[in-house]
Amino acid sequence: MPENLKAEEVNSKTDPSVAKQWDSTTPKETQIQDFYKFCDSMKVGLLTTIRGGIGPVSRSMALAKRSGPDFLFLANAHSNKFTDLENNKTVQVTFQNSSNQDWVSITGVATTASNSDPRIKELWSKGTSAWFGDLGDGVHNGSADDPRMALIEVQPRYISYWKTTVGMLGFMKEVGQASLMGQVANTGLLRQFVQEDISKMRSEDADMSK
Repeated sequence: MPENLKAEEVNSKTDPSVAKQWDSTTPKETQIQDFYKFCDSMKVGLLTTIRGGIGPVSRSMALAKRSGPDFLFLANAHSNKFTDLENNKTVQVTFQNSSNQDWVSITGVATTASNSDPRIKELWSKGTSAWFGDLGDGVHNGSADDPRMALIEVQPRYISYWKTTVGMLGFMKEVGQASLMGQVANTGLLRQFVQEDISKMRSEDADMSK
C-alpha cells in the first residue's frame, strides 16, 4: 500500500521507494560475507577511470585477486588507463551477474606498481600472457618478468551492492503486483559500506583473499 503522506511531505527521507531501499536489518558481518562471496564468483568486471577532457572511460578487466575489500588487477603499463591514473586516481569497479541481476559498485582510489612489485609473480598465470603476446625480443614475452606487466590496486572508499532475493517468477510477480497496487517492488536488498566499514574490513579481512 502507498504511504499515507501528503504531497508536501514527500522527500528523500520519506519517499518509500528511496527511504526503504537500504538493508538496515541484516547484520553487517553477514552483509560483508555476502559481498565477498559475490565478488569471488566474478572473474571479470569493469574498471572505470577518469580521462581528461572526456570523463569516465570503462574497460573489461579480469580480477587477479581480492584482498579483503581491495582489488588487484594485472595490466599493460603501456595502456591508456595508466595515463588516466597519473592524472586522476579516482576509479570505479563494477561487477554484475546477468543471471540474477546482482551487482556491485565500488568507488575508490587506484595505485599502480611496476613490474618490480613481487605480487605480480604471485598473481601471474599462463593465461595472462594471452593479453600481452610475445614480441620475440626475449624481453616482452608476456611472462611475469615482462616489463609491461604492471599492477593496479583499487582501495574502495564507498561500496554499494544489490542482492536479489527472488527468482525470475518471483521477480515478475512482485513487479506486477507492485504496479497494480501502487506499491514498491521488493525484489532484493540494497546494501552499502562507508569508509568506516571499509577500514574495518581491511584491518580484519586482509588475509581473506581470493
